[in-house]
Amino acid sequence: MITMNRQQAVDAAAKAGAERDTIQANLLDLDGSFGKRLLAGAQLTGVSKDRWDKASATLAALWDTYATYSGVVDRVVALAAGRLGQKELTELTSLLTLPSVQVTRAQTPLSRRDLADTGRDTLTLATAVARMRDAFAEVTGVVTAAEQAWNTIAAPLDAAAADLARAGMLAGSDDEGLAAEFAQLRTELDARRAALNADPLGAQVAAANRLNDRAAAARARAEELASLRTGAARRVAAVRGLADEARAARADAMTAYERVVIRVAGVPPVPDFTADPATRLARLDALLQGGRWTRLGSELDLLERELAAETAKFQESERTVVTLLGRRDELRGLLDAYKAKAARLGAAEDGRLADLYEQARGMLWTAPCDLAAAAAAVKNYQQAVLAIGARRL
Repeated sequence: MITMNRQQAVDAAAKAGAERDTIQANLLDLDGSFGKRLLAGAQLTGVSKDRWDKASATLAALWDTYATYSGVVDRVVALAAGRLGQKELTELTSLLTLPSVQVTRAQTPLSRRDLADTGRDTLTLATAVARMRDAFAEVTGVVTAAEQAWNTIAAPLDAAAADLARAGMLAGSDDEGLAAEFAQLRTELDARRAALNADPLGAQVAAANRLNDRAAAARARAEELASLRTGAARRVAAVRGLADEARAARADAMTAYERVVIRVAGVPPVPDFTADPATRLARLDALLQGGRWTRLGSELDLLERELAAETAKFQESERTVVTLLGRRDELRGLLDAYKAKAARLGAAEDGRLADLYEQARGMLWTAPCDLAAAAAAVKNYQQAVLAIGARRL
């Protein structure tokens, strides 16, 4: 062993003291970390228990090593601060470079144990630091993983709890289905929290996210029902207005039908309501009076869609009827136009052409008019006029 000189010893002692202080600060941070307190303060199960049992034993050994190591560093710092004669320099050099830290290691199994094995190692300061560094990395790995898992899963669980609390404030006791669903979600939330506390490393993120989604959906339903309760009477009144619109649309279609059916043959009848609106509206009133909000909301949604479809159906029926009358009038106009064309061609006195005209006119001015036959007759007259025009060219 080459003994250090005074300056080397002082510098090495200062470095050892600074390194010891850094190690102590990091160990204290680890000891006070949320992840460590989370694991050390819980009745662990599963993966977390297995990993923490091993990590906590490593941590205990780490603190034991640190205590012995720190005692050696204290002696080094004390010697460097005093009178440094040859004896002190020799001791300092020995403490800093030779094995001086006695630690207890994990006991070797009896089947592989030497007869003279004391179960203790004597390490240099550098080797002790290296061993503590490995132990620190192992423990912080477990502690950090547990803290990250807890934070990752606690976030959706907290969000689910907030959603359920909000939903509970909004939902009344008479809301169908919601009370049972809330109870189920709260039970699952409690179970997920207990599982997270007992085994953060084994907790399932996907399950927590699914619970959060279900709680958000339940809150949305509660908000919808609260909104429905607040505006139920107004919404029922709006649906009554839709029913009135549907009745008015059918009345308009019937008026058009009655006007056209005596003029045009083959007019399709106006359809009736698929279901009696009065019966459906009376059911809404009963649901409203009984406070059956979930069922009321479903009925309102359904009736709104159905009444809109009924109105569209009657409006289409009216358009169809009116179109038929318009087609008859269109054919009349076409016939008159070609009669004028025949006159310009000087064919007004043509006997065959006059017969075709009278045939078509008789059909168009007969009530009810057969549109298909009338259209064919007008076409025959049109073609005859065009043929005369072609011969005159």
